[in-house]
Amino acid sequence: MTIGKIDAKTVYVRPVKRENLPQDVRAKLPVRDTVYSVQREDGEQLALVRDRKLAFILARQNDFVPLDVH
Repeated sequence: MTIGKIDAKTVYVRPVKRENLPQDVRAKLPVRDTVYSVQREDGEQLALVRDRKLAFILARQNDFVPLDVH
């Protein structure tokens, strides 16, 4: 990865409130107030996971460079 430049292997990890997800997605998730989205720069969601640590592990296992979004 080049410092100062985001490449195609960068993904973003951000918290998502359960209430902001579509009903059909909420029905499939365990009862939690917040889950974490792993997504591309253009907003394409690649995964929803139960916690931040798991999101970073998943990204790295798939050769992505995860960055936090606050």
